[in-house]
Amino acid sequence: MIEFKDATVVAPDSGITILKPTTLSLSERRITIIGANGSGKSTLARLINGLSIPVSGTVSVDGVDTVKHGALVRRKVGFLFTDPTSQLIMPTAIEDVMLSLRRVVRSKNERIKAALAALEDIGLGDKAEVSVNALSGGQRQLLALAGVLTAKPQVVVADEPTTLLDLRWKAHVGALLHSLPIQLIEVTHDLEAATKAQRTLVVDDGGVVFDGDPVDAVAHYRDLMYRKSVGESS
Repeated sequence: MIEFKDATVVAPDSGITILKPTTLSLSERRITIIGANGSGKSTLARLINGLSIPVSGTVSVDGVDTVKHGALVRRKVGFLFTDPTSQLIMPTAIEDVMLSLRRVVRSKNERIKAALAALEDIGLGDKAEVSVNALSGGQRQLLALAGVLTAKPQVVVADEPTTLLDLRWKAHVGALLHSLPIQLIEVTHDLEAATKAQRTLVVDDGGVVFDGDPVDAVAHYRDLMYRKSVGESS
């Protein structure tokens, strides 16, 4: 269970509130978060594994506080970035997955076996020795996901994971994410994908303005954006 209790985020340089006091309990297997650019949705997602820290209030995962026990929380919650190059460090696919395994598999030979198995599971079994720079955008995102999953997280938070992908890879990565047997919380601009969840949050102006049925959430978001557009043009 992921718990937000009056969690608030303020930009340290400007003092601007990025996320207003937010209280949520997130238990559903599939949750999507939608909102305009700059609305605070990515900040909300980053709070879940301690990439962002609340200035007041708390965020916890299974009772573990993200500020007091950040390292433990990050073992429970994997994070997938929009741009996979943000989390791909090593020169080849297998080396990158092996790096993710270094804390859980001590033997180098066992790490090689585990990395090869992870690449095979994700559909990159034939790319083990290929340079990360030679992979397509979709393949890089799969490689990043393989690295996340090797830590065996209980939750994966994906921040716009298909935004930079073409239609083919967008569908492939999206389907793979939704097939995961663990909790998935996805930030997305893809409103069709958003409706495939069990619950959707709409974030606007630093706050959760709708929380509920995905189809109703998308309708609320469309109406909100329309009203803002009309207001700005009048």
